[in-house]
Amino acid sequence: MKTRFVDTLARFESVNLVGTAMLVGLATGAFVILFKILYEWMNGLFFNESVRWYWILALPILAGLLVGVIRQYLLPPEELHGTSAIISSVALAGGKLPYTWMPIKTLAALLSIGGGASVGPEDPSVVIGSNIGSFFSSIFHLNEERMRTMVSAGAASAIAAAFNSPIAGVFFAYEIIVGELSGTHAGLILISAVTSSAFTQFWLGESPAFFVPKYSLESYLELPLYLLLGMVAGAISALYIKLLYGSHDVFHRLSWHPVLKTAFAGILVGIVGVTLPKGLGLRAMSVGYETISEALNPALATELTIGVMLLLMTLKLLLTSISLGGGFMGGVFAPSLFIGAMLGGAFGGIADLLFPSLGITPSAFALVGMAALLVGAVHAPLTSILLLFEMTNDYRIILPVMLATAGSMLVSQWLQPESVYHQALTRKGINLERGRDVEVLSNVTVGEAMKTDYPVLSEDMSLEEAADYLVETRHHGLAVTNAQNDLIGVLTVQDIDRSKGARVKDAMTVKTEIAFDDENLSSALKRMSKRDIGRLPVVNRAAPRKLIGMLRREDVITAYDLALTRRAIHKHKHSTQRLRAFQDSSMDVLEIVVESGSLASGKKLMEMIFPTDCVIASIRRQGQVFIPHGATEIKPGDVLVVVIDRQHTEQVRALCQVSDN
Repeated sequence: MKTRFVDTLARFESVNLVGTAMLVGLATGAFVILFKILYEWMNGLFFNESVRWYWILALPILAGLLVGVIRQYLLPPEELHGTSAIISSVALAGGKLPYTWMPIKTLAALLSIGGGASVGPEDPSVVIGSNIGSFFSSIFHLNEERMRTMVSAGAASAIAAAFNSPIAGVFFAYEIIVGELSGTHAGLILISAVTSSAFTQFWLGESPAFFVPKYSLESYLELPLYLLLGMVAGAISALYIKLLYGSHDVFHRLSWHPVLKTAFAGILVGIVGVTLPKGLGLRAMSVGYETISEALNPALATELTIGVMLLLMTLKLLLTSISLGGGFMGGVFAPSLFIGAMLGGAFGGIADLLFPSLGITPSAFALVGMAALLVGAVHAPLTSILLLFEMTNDYRIILPVMLATAGSMLVSQWLQPESVYHQALTRKGINLERGRDVEVLSNVTVGEAMKTDYPVLSEDMSLEEAADYLVETRHHGLAVTNAQNDLIGVLTVQDIDRSKGARVKDAMTVKTEIAFDDENLSSALKRMSKRDIGRLPVVNRAAPRKLIGMLRREDVITAYDLALTRRAIHKHKHSTQRLRAFQDSSMDVLEIVVESGSLASGKKLMEMIFPTDCVIASIRRQGQVFIPHGATEIKPGDVLVVVIDRQHTEQVRALCQVSDN
């Protein structure tokens, strides 16, 4: 009966999750469609051939003022924006997002795009979808793992709706938001993206995002040219990222009021819009999908000569950097596609002039350039390839696209290791790998985790004695020291098996990896993983031959709980007066084991009188870590993680440990 009940409950929960994923997809699709209709209406109303020049100049300035006011007075201060904030939330905060601010952020993005700023609508769409995922997760009380899934599903649904490309949306969620092509609840992300795309197709039709004439590879001699295009795109995308953040730094250093900074960015955008002849400035403003469509269709690209496309590419690089650096709200996705299309079209035109016998189609190079520039900017090759395929419904372009994206990825990562999204995280001290906070141990030092009473072997000990000692202490390897306690090597069971000598010094490994007591656990663990070793001797930098401890994998795992607690404290340290005190140099984080028979053992937390400026941040009990509350009973063996002023350390230890007297 119990098993049947559990199975029924599990099935009900699965149905509930599927329903939530579909809700996320439907809501995201609806909001993204509305967002798209609104910004296209604004662009059509304000930026067309009949609009007077002074409106083209004034609108970006007005939009800048309004967006500046919204960011300064209506939105809370944020260290990260857009997709970078979503990535950070999924990796570090369980997917919890401030979804109540989504309408105001969407309004700011609408004003930015509709006002002519050179930003894209895709990142705001991702913010919409991710916040919707977080919203439904909150009202249905989903745990953190499922909330992360729903946030990722919202991001996938946004891309699926924006480009009518559900497959690329799923890969966007995994490559960019989640950080790896695996994970739990993958089916939920797929369901959400398909639901969003189906809803979008129902309302807007099944047409691809861009209409492209049929493409054919005239000669395999074109393939090296596509690879070269990819490499050039990689270099341009690295420049693109540097310009974006360089512009941000320039505006940040200005001592002006933030609202004036955004208005000034609008002035620069407007000046470009009205000064260049033949509407070239207008082409470089706002989203620019019409110009991309012209570059992809030879019948429409009558005005897009090689020189014009190179000029538009340069203008888009500059205007996007100015717009985002100055405070306009939008994304880098659409500008990347625009820059790539102009680069590819110009490259194809030059290649056609140099190699007329190959029958090169410049528009095909424009198409490939879009994917190559995008992958160089966001470092998501599968997303870029599949997005292009779904946007065009043309499989014949895949081979050139794969070559170009490979070349772009190699060059861009060499010149700019971080993507446009992860660069923002890195600048805030957040280092992610495969979507995980691999630097969570960076705030715990080796000295805090190592064992100082670790057994060692003497160099003059016989191998037989050493083997017995390894068995007795249950270790596979131990450090070897001489009479002066200098570290001279490490002896493992494998060393004993291979050796033909009689003593430890004859069999030990002399050249061994070491760790310093002041380095962080993250770097030490990476070296252990790279060399596939389970222990590192620990020394001090001032005396690199003196052994002061040993670091094992087990010690790293134990220290991980402490690192998680410190990260939680860092995240919440501004929420209460007590935790703000943690920033003071006199505060420390300690792990204290509750002993049986101590004053704290068996007591509820509310019954204990702890010193002032002492916070019980977490309790580790039987491998589980949880945040305690007043009614939590403290049990023998509990490990309390305590944020405390150092002068009260002994007082807390006295409450948790049995006195020797």
